[in-house]
Amino acid sequence: MKPSTELFDLIKSLSKSEKRFFKLSSSLQSGDKNYLKIFDAIDRQVEYDESGIKDQFSDETFIKHFPSEKNHLYKLILKSLRSYHADNSASSLLKQEIKNIEILYNKALFKECNKFLLRAKKMAIVHEKFYFLFELISWEKLLLEEAFEDGQFTKDLDTLIREEQEIIEKLRNLAAYHVLYSKINYVFRSGGFVRNEDDRRLVQEIANHPLIKGKNTALSKRAASICYYTQGFCSLANGDYEMALEKFSRTKQILDDNPKIRKDLSKRYVRALSNMISCTIDLGNYSQARAMTKELKASGNLEGFNRTDIQVNIFKDTYISEMKICHQTGDFDKGLDMVESVIKQLEEWQGLLHKEQELVFYYHIAYIYFGAGLYNKALYWINKVLNDNENTLRQDLYSYARLFNLVIHFELGNFDLLEYITKSTQRYLHKRQRDYEFEKMVIDMVRRL
Repeated sequence: MKPSTELFDLIKSLSKSEKRFFKLSSSLQSGDKNYLKIFDAIDRQVEYDESGIKDQFSDETFIKHFPSEKNHLYKLILKSLRSYHADNSASSLLKQEIKNIEILYNKALFKECNKFLLRAKKMAIVHEKFYFLFELISWEKLLLEEAFEDGQFTKDLDTLIREEQEIIEKLRNLAAYHVLYSKINYVFRSGGFVRNEDDRRLVQEIANHPLIKGKNTALSKRAASICYYTQGFCSLANGDYEMALEKFSRTKQILDDNPKIRKDLSKRYVRALSNMISCTIDLGNYSQARAMTKELKASGNLEGFNRTDIQVNIFKDTYISEMKICHQTGDFDKGLDMVESVIKQLEEWQGLLHKEQELVFYYHIAYIYFGAGLYNKALYWINKVLNDNENTLRQDLYSYARLFNLVIHFELGNFDLLEYITKSTQRYLHKRQRDYEFEKMVIDMVRRL
């Protein structure tokens, strides 16, 4: 059985400062630190080689129970990361504060407990952390029961109950928006965009939902941001790029106006801006799209955007957007210069990009090479898409890659292969229920040629 790469992946995902913090934390511990030897050995590897590590430490006793040593190291790294990032998010801080509240309450230090509670409650309100607010109100009710006679607590039970009910309504409201977003996101993630009646019916159902169609239905900034975001997808489904741009812009504006919430919803912010760029490109406003792309790249410097997953998304969306602009404007010379840089950076980001993100890059790189007349290179990169058999990923990408493959082979003059590839593509599209007009038109055109 192939050894798991989970520990290797975790170590390789660490930043220099995270590694340094782990080493410093470990230096304070007593006893044997065999896990540090394993850490350093794995950190030096480019690709995970478990047999190489076993050979390196063949004389060490700990290598006999290597699986448990790996598991121990994995847990220690996660513990170190929890400590390192403890003050980096509102959720982490609120968890700490609630633990402090519990400790002080159990010590019967109710006055001090109330100070911590009020501070935590203020933070939860600003960040719209409703789950934490709900828990904090529960603690506030307990304090009210314990020490009301002290005169330190200015709220009565009825007020707290009303607050609690408001929080519950906001939680329900936000959850309902998340359900609607998940439904439309599934349509776009599975097929790329709306292509059949079932998809159209679902999108129309979402667009006509009272929470999406109605006015002032969102009970929080978080809910409002996801409402406009969902409206943007509904507009995209209907091909209304101007309206989609407006809705995604509203999402971005809400988050810009509330930087503390933006920090917590950094991925939504990046995706909203990326969708704005796509809409602008589709509308032919390339100068505006370039300006937005620069803004997207600069967003990596915003507070809370230094996470690896956010940096990966910014890298991906920035370069994909720039390559799309080259496609649309026919500036393939600039595209070729960019592709060389992209390929190098793909190697640097290896292991951090999701498979789907890699495939999107491969597709657009192939497009650049094709536009520049470098058909063999285009074929190499489109084959990297076609040779991947991830059936759960976006099927529109595979469908277009297969059609693109037909065109590339035609340009290369591989006519002896075209009949076979055409039949194979037809079978694939039929199996995937993607035999739509555009695909049929391309296949018929290739056959006539």
